[in-house]
Amino acid sequence: MANYAKLIEASYAGDYSVNLCFSDGVCGIVDLESELWGEMFEPLKDKKLFAQARISPEIPVLIWPNGADFAPEFLYERAKQAANNSH
Repeated sequence: MANYAKLIEASYAGDYSVNLCFSDGVCGIVDLESELWGEMFEPLKDKKLFAQARISPEIPVLIWPNGADFAPEFLYERAKQAANNSH
């Protein structure tokens, strides 16, 4: 497994997007709408719940109050793509 940078900032960016920054300087707005399926992620279609995304205090992963989370490696790749597409 590749060694990914640590997730250090996360903020709601509207709709189903989050603005993410990693310890190596990679930052990007990641749209997760297409990932919101399945038992754990379906509730996040409620934008009020989705907007409560935050970084877990235990480990640097993006979490929600209902227990949903996304792997930091997945988010890193998506943030890197978003950053590259914005240039």
